Amino acid sequence: MSKITPFLWFDNNLDEAIKFYTSIFENSKLLYEVKYGENGPGPKGTIMTATFELEGQKFMGLNGGPMFKFTEAISLFIACENQEEIDYYWNALTANGGKESVCGWLKDKFGLSWQIVPTALGRLMNDPDPAKAQRVMGAMMQMTKIDIAGLQKAYDGK
Repeated sequence: MSKITPFLWFDNNLDEAIKFYTSIFENSKLLYEVKYGENGPGPKGTIMTATFELEGQKFMGLNGGPMFKFTEAISLFIACENQEEIDYYWNALTANGGKESVCGWLKDKFGLSWQIVPTALGRLMNDPDPAKAQRVMGAMMQMTKIDIAGLQKAYDGK
């Protein structure tokens, strides 16, 4: 069990967020939830906090209201083995109101930032030839969703 768990503040839509995330990640589950009681501050019987797991990573969520919003200062990073996996997560997380950004970044419909990144990027960027790494970086900087074939083409100097 991890000692550190990301804690996410939602604007009274935690239940919807958990359903959304657990529908995307195959290895996921709701672990438990705590509901507001008579003394609030939320409506009695609605979810106050919940703990859920996505691909082995635990998260805790709070239905905290509109006071705080997610920013790009923190993001969740998904390491993808192939283009099919990149496409799957990209399409699922941008669905129904998500927004594409650049260099493999996006925001889901709740405003949470994600990075959808191929594991090949590290290999291509860590080549001892700095020209190859520069070409890969230049190609990535032009991309919205990362295209592994495009990165490889830049690496190969084509």
